[in-house]
Amino acid sequence: MNRLMTTLLAGAMLAAAGTAMAQEKVTLQLKWVTQAQFAGYYVAKDKGFYKEENLDVEIKPGGPDIAPPQVIAGGGADVVLDWMPSALATREKGVKLVNIAQPFKTSGMMLTCRKDSGIKTPADFKGKTLGVWFFGNEYPFLSWMAQLGLSTEGGPDGVTVLKQGFNVDPILQKQADCVSTMTYNEYWQIIDAGLTADELVVFKYQDQGVATLEDGIYVLEDALKDEAFQDRMVRFVRASMKGWKWAEENPDAAAEIILENDATGAQTIEHQKRMMGEIAKLTAGSNGALDEADYNRTVDTLMKGGSDPVISMKPEGAWTSIITDKALK
Repeated sequence: MNRLMTTLLAGAMLAAAGTAMAQEKVTLQLKWVTQAQFAGYYVAKDKGFYKEENLDVEIKPGGPDIAPPQVIAGGGADVVLDWMPSALATREKGVKLVNIAQPFKTSGMMLTCRKDSGIKTPADFKGKTLGVWFFGNEYPFLSWMAQLGLSTEGGPDGVTVLKQGFNVDPILQKQADCVSTMTYNEYWQIIDAGLTADELVVFKYQDQGVATLEDGIYVLEDALKDEAFQDRMVRFVRASMKGWKWAEENPDAAAEIILENDATGAQTIEHQKRMMGEIAKLTAGSNGALDEADYNRTVDTLMKGGSDPVISMKPEGAWTSIITDKALK
């Protein structure tokens, strides 16, 4: 009996070792720092959803000076999160990014302005200074300004663009009349800093005819030619969407997981809980599959703007359903 037990134990250990060896490495580059914007991925890792799919996922935080398309083009990641305007503009420039899943259904991007700047409508942007994120985040803004017929080179008939960093200091210190914000993050930073909602004027891109898709999952086109890579992405998307749905249903617990993974120590649980509540509004209604109507709307938006559109032609092969068709069935 002892010999049998020893044999069974040895077999179990070998099986466990085989399972561990089967875990395949996937490196994910986030678009921004560790926060509830990426809750689905941290939840999937924390709850073992990736492990269940035999994946060992490394999550790399981003920041204001990190462009996910550059990271993946340089071999620093297998899969990246990016906004579609950035991904399509990058594709047109030669880096063949492909959207394989779209967890975010709705845009959270806004331009938040001080009311004492005199801005009441977009027509009042003329001659003002506007804070803008770069490294691929500027494309929705540029498309909007082009549609308004406003130059981004400054002057009385255009707008002056202030490169915006990690914080909202420009609007607090009156260095800018407006700054870029997200419904789930920077807007609340302004409120927490002391300005009230009554002192602000908010323009949601979603309401200005420039609603574009955000936080999609992208890989390189050539990588998809490898069936083994496709299989890893099917498992990655399936586990990630399981993480997203868990986060939507357990927002406070998801915020706790985010805080546990924030190496900077800069986040607070109150802010992350509030952010998770707002993020859940943007992922609601998505099972991860890209809605072609949303894609077409984004493309049409980016092609507007007269002589200087964000993209000059309708892209081909910029998205595929081959991953979600398998992951979500």
